[in-house]
Amino acid sequence: MSTPVIELTGVTKVYQMGETEVYALRGVDLSVSAGEMIAVMGSSGSGKSTLMNILGCLDVPTAGSYMLDGIRVNGMTRNERADLRNRKLGFVFQGFNLLPRTTAVANVELPLLYDRTGRFTSTRALAVEALTRVGLGARLEHQPSELSGGQQQRVAIARALVTQPTLLLADEPTGNLDSKTSIEVMALFQELNEQGITVIVVTHEPDIAQYAHRVVDVRDGRILRDHAVAAPRRAADDVRTIDTDADGLRATALQEVV
Repeated sequence: MSTPVIELTGVTKVYQMGETEVYALRGVDLSVSAGEMIAVMGSSGSGKSTLMNILGCLDVPTAGSYMLDGIRVNGMTRNERADLRNRKLGFVFQGFNLLPRTTAVANVELPLLYDRTGRFTSTRALAVEALTRVGLGARLEHQPSELSGGQQQRVAIARALVTQPTLLLADEPTGNLDSKTSIEVMALFQELNEQGITVIVVTHEPDIAQYAHRVVDVRDGRILRDHAVAAPRRAADDVRTIDTDADGLRATALQEVV
């Protein structure tokens, strides 16, 4: 049996607020296998953001164990965690977090320039490849202001992919997008997942969660429910349905004008 990409055991996170201890996570156990696509859901204050920060090696547990692709994260220094993030993880955020006066290809190339392992040499070529992979091969020299919201998110996804990560972490990736663009982004995540990338999406939208294999509900710092999605929706099919409906409406409108 293969080693899980993620293995959390009894993970607790406590923040000290003056003399008060605030428990953000309370003994969380979570296992994620390679090739899964998981949605993490929870209201504000549920602990899902703290969970994502720990999964992304941006924070460390107060207690418990975290294994990432067979590597124990506990006890690592900040620099060691940074190197691990760069080797194993790709991040996609709600706000895109692109440099505004920088081209798409330069934005995507940026993580490669911070790599200290010497794995990457032809950094621009890799950035071009990543943008082509997400359908933006013709937008290499465009700045964020020249791109739609959906295209900016695709640049952000390409930036997350360019380091060839084991795990893609997406924090509310559709939060700033309209309905159709959100489904298009989820179609891209499903396509990447089918290519072998493990994907974890944090979302508060039940419709978005239905594109995942599993849904993990977080409440009060605990996993309230961890369940498989019986029949995950196919985002590409939903996009085609929206386009077909839109074409029908346009045809009807033209007939009415004539």
